[in-house]
Amino acid sequence: MGFIRDGVWHQGDIPVVDGQFIREPSVFTGFITKEEIQADPYRFDLYVSYACPWASRALIFRQLKGLESYIKVHAVEAYMGEMGWSFEKPEPNICAKYLHELYLKTPDYHGKVTVPILWDKQLGCIRNNESSDIIAMFNHVWDDVAKYPKIDLMPMGQKQEIDALNDWIYENINNGVYRTGFATDQAVYEKECRQLFAALDELELRLDSSLYLLGDSLLEPDIRLFVTLIRFDAVYVGHFKCNIRRIADYPNILNYMKMIYMQVKKTVRLQEIKTHYYMSHPRINPNQIIPIGPETDYSK
Repeated sequence: MGFIRDGVWHQGDIPVVDGQFIREPSVFTGFITKEEIQADPYRFDLYVSYACPWASRALIFRQLKGLESYIKVHAVEAYMGEMGWSFEKPEPNICAKYLHELYLKTPDYHGKVTVPILWDKQLGCIRNNESSDIIAMFNHVWDDVAKYPKIDLMPMGQKQEIDALNDWIYENINNGVYRTGFATDQAVYEKECRQLFAALDELELRLDSSLYLLGDSLLEPDIRLFVTLIRFDAVYVGHFKCNIRRIADYPNILNYMKMIYMQVKKTVRLQEIKTHYYMSHPRINPNQIIPIGPETDYSK
C-alpha cells in the first residue's frame, strides 16, 4: 500500500480501523467523450497489474470489446515493494520506474496509488483511476472503432438490476474477501468470513437455474464476480483465510467460472496473482512463501 501527501510518495500499511479493513475511494473520475475518441482513438493508455482484480475488469472489457489495437497496456511488476507498484523497465509516457510517479504529475494530488489507470497521452495526466468508470467507458465510448461494437455488457434496459447486483457482489464478495483477509480482530474476521460464504452459498443456488447471473448472456456483474472467483482458491483460501470452502466445492460456481475463463483466459495470469499477494503483504505472510498449488485446470 502507498499514498501521496504534499507532493511526496509515502509507504503506507493496509488501512484498518477497529480491526476492519476500510477501502478508500478513487479520486480521478473524469469521463472520456466519444468526440475525443473520434478525434484520436489511440489517445489513452491503460495501466494495470495482472494481479489486481479491479484492473482485471478493465482488461476483460478491453478484450471483449476488441479494443486491443487502440488502448495500449502497461503492466506493473507482480511484487509490490517498499516503493509501491513498479515497472520492469521505465514505461514510455514519462519514463516512470514507479507507478506513483504518474500520480505525482498531478499537482496537489492527495490519496492512494492504485491500478487501473486510464492515462491521457495528449494532456500527459491521469484521466481516471476508478475501474467502474473505466469499464463503463470501454463498453460504449470506443464503439466507432471497436472490433465488437455490438457487444453490450451493460444494456440500459437492465441497468437497474445490473446496478443492484453489482452493489451486492462488491459488498459481499469483491470487497468481502479483503475485509476477511485484512481483518486484525478475531470477531471481525469471523463475521466477515461467514458473510462471504453466505453470499457464495446464495450464488451456488442462483446458478443452479441460470447460465449467467442474469440469464443467458455474459454481462458486467459476471465479470465483476469472475475476477474474485478466479483468485479464490489460489489466493483467498490460504492467504486471506477464506477457508470454509473452496470454489472447487461449489459445482455450479466452478462450472460458471470455467465457462467465463475460457472466454477471457488471456487476461488471467495465476502465477503472477499468487506472487503478488503472497509476497506483497508481509504483515500477513512475513516469510513471503508462495504456495505451489492448487493444481486446478480451469480449461477443462
